[in-house]
Amino acid sequence: MVKVSFNSALGQKDVKKDAETLIPEEDKDAEAALVVRHQSRAWCWCMCLGVALMLSGVVVGGAYLYRYYIMEQEDEVYFCGVNYREDDYLIRQEEEVEMEAANAFPLRQLEERIRVLEREQVELISVPVPEFDDGDPADIVHDFQRKLTAYLDLSLNKCYVIPLNTSVVMPPRDFLELLVNVKAGTYLPQSYLIHEEMIVTERLESVDQLGYFIYNLCRGKDTFKLQRRDRILGMQKREAMNCSKIRHFESHTVVETLICHP
Repeated sequence: MVKVSFNSALGQKDVKKDAETLIPEEDKDAEAALVVRHQSRAWCWCMCLGVALMLSGVVVGGAYLYRYYIMEQEDEVYFCGVNYREDDYLIRQEEEVEMEAANAFPLRQLEERIRVLEREQVELISVPVPEFDDGDPADIVHDFQRKLTAYLDLSLNKCYVIPLNTSVVMPPRDFLELLVNVKAGTYLPQSYLIHEEMIVTERLESVDQLGYFIYNLCRGKDTFKLQRRDRILGMQKREAMNCSKIRHFESHTVVETLICHP
């Protein structure tokens, strides 16, 4: 009798080999390609997202640089001044009229820092501390689109808003032309002082609806609404009021704005 024996280990190896041979090589390549395709697609989406974020950053940064560098150069800041004579508009005696004008009304000088935004139709004026104690330092906004003027009295840290007086304030284009001529050497002629008197009528609880520039000037500060009171030439009896004054110019004349709290 012949005994036949089988090697189990060899049998298992043969089974594994047979199982491996049952999987075609093409299927193996298809699975590998599918995994690589999923990875490449995810990487592509990540790269596209990164490029989009980079481009958005470039656009935002470019807009920022344009707004704060190029527009700053276009809207130039001017430092200029004007000489003027102070006239008190009081009734004088005959002998006083005979005095020489130079002695009666000595020349004063007023300087300002001015920026005109012609596209926005806004004039921004900064009045420094006066040399002769002729008023308070102030920041002023003339907004021709909103038809409003705002005064920020820097000594009191209070803001005042009133309708724009177009009979005194030059439009942005005309005012800019005047400043360009001053810069080119055509100086402002000797000017004179005019007066306007304002009365505080009410307190404004919100400045949100007054436009971007006035909002930036007055936000966080006590803000009041003003009303003009016609000034009577000559001696006049006036009730006691707490007043402050701001001297400034936005045309050929110097204006003294008297702001009074009743």
